[in-house]
Amino acid sequence: MELSVVIPIYNEEANIGELYQRLMGVLEAMPLPGGFELIFVNDGSRDQSLPLLLNLAGRDERVRYIDFSRNFGHQIAVSAGLDRARGAAVVIIDADLQDPPELIPSLCQKLREGYEVVYAKRRSRQGESFGKRLTARLFYRILANITHISIPVDTGDFRIISRKVVEGLRLMPEQNKFLRGQISWIGYRQTFVEYDRAERAGGATGYTYRKMVRLALDGITAFSDAPLKAATLSGFVVSGVAFLVVLYTLYARFVTRDYQPGWASLMVSILFLGGVQLIAVGIIGEYIARLSANVRQRPLYLISATNTAPPAPGRPEPPGVQGSAPW
Repeated sequence: MELSVVIPIYNEEANIGELYQRLMGVLEAMPLPGGFELIFVNDGSRDQSLPLLLNLAGRDERVRYIDFSRNFGHQIAVSAGLDRARGAAVVIIDADLQDPPELIPSLCQKLREGYEVVYAKRRSRQGESFGKRLTARLFYRILANITHISIPVDTGDFRIISRKVVEGLRLMPEQNKFLRGQISWIGYRQTFVEYDRAERAGGATGYTYRKMVRLALDGITAFSDAPLKAATLSGFVVSGVAFLVVLYTLYARFVTRDYQPGWASLMVSILFLGGVQLIAVGIIGEYIARLSANVRQRPLYLISATNTAPPAPGRPEPPGVQGSAPW
């Protein structure tokens, strides 16, 4: 197999048909002597996405599907697709058509030039609110400054990776996935192709602000210990301020004798110190929670049904009904 295309699906019934047609138009026109496959990963969709995928798989043997037992999340869905992909190169693309399938030939051309990773970099983002654009811009730049690896800014998961990179990702079984950071951590030669991101074709985005915050926390805690250092630094700063307050209190009490007894200053000090302590404990708790999730070693996902072959040796095969075709 020369090329695999991995597409995570969550409530995308409005876009699956058009996405399939556009992918076919692009891939069938490309010189791919070894053939290609489309791997749709149904991440617990509640609409008619799964029946549409089953219909496509029944009509076209190049269409593969993986149906999760429940919603496990976008990054896990992409990981499952990478586990089952057989291509010498793998394209990751979302189903909302904001990332144009027509860019795939350009990505493949860069890969043929000797690169192992070619990601799509956004020049503009149409159809997105100012708040989303601003928070995304800030997040990527903050992450780039506090991590020890170079994570490209203004990019998503839309990219093409070589088999070498796929095998590297399969050696990273951590529960809280942040694939963009993992791919950057792997290294090798990487480059980008710029494009203008279109407005969502149909349906509603599955990436709520809550999920975006969760993804941001996964990215920060997986590749940076800056929050822990910030908590330690804030502890020293607060201790220094408290020491100065103690000196001032002693001076006012025994030297100038100019003070007013009361509870205001005491309450302010207690609340300030308590707030800093809670923030520090919360940051530490985020790291401990992720350590705990990895220690349990639960499977990343459970498969309800699929028409893909089991993955090659590397990551243990998740349990579930393997190879069953419900149609």
